[in-house]
Amino acid sequence: MEPRQSKRIVVVGTSCSGKTTFARTLAQRLKTRHIELDAIHWKPNWTPTPKEEFRNLAQEAIAPESWVLDGNYSTVRDLVWARATVLIWLNYPFYVVAYRALSRTFRRVFYRQVMWSGNRETFRKSFLSKDSILWWVLKTYHRRRREYPRLFQAPQYSHLEIIVFSSPAEAERFLQGINS
Repeated sequence: MEPRQSKRIVVVGTSCSGKTTFARTLAQRLKTRHIELDAIHWKPNWTPTPKEEFRNLAQEAIAPESWVLDGNYSTVRDLVWARATVLIWLNYPFYVVAYRALSRTFRRVFYRQVMWSGNRETFRKSFLSKDSILWWVLKTYHRRRREYPRLFQAPQYSHLEIIVFSSPAEAERFLQGINS
């Protein structure tokens, strides 16, 4: 991939794989807009944006000619992937994702980090709830690893240049290869 010529890049991967950090860095290096689907999806008090509103907001966000977007929302996948030119999959081993999930969650809870729409992760929600991000990672990790290769074969996504990184080191080398 010649990054400077890639206009619309979507970064996917299981939760806690580092999509947002990677996408933000890539967008900065390419001097383009970064779109974080979580920021569009979550309203105050961890209320999800209603489906049609979310689709409309995502459609508006991807209208420009250049962007780097991160997120896995199947609700808007048809819109985002149809408009994207490149898809980057952070396909890391489970131990990497699990470590990142734990360390990120502890950091967010301990430092009371404000996230989208003023939301914060709490100890109770993060460790003692069925809505825990840690539980979500466990539930979705293997599903995503099966799902993405099938989706990449779908005719409606044949236009995408697909790049798969199997380790954070591969992703970092890729980013280092982009002159900022």
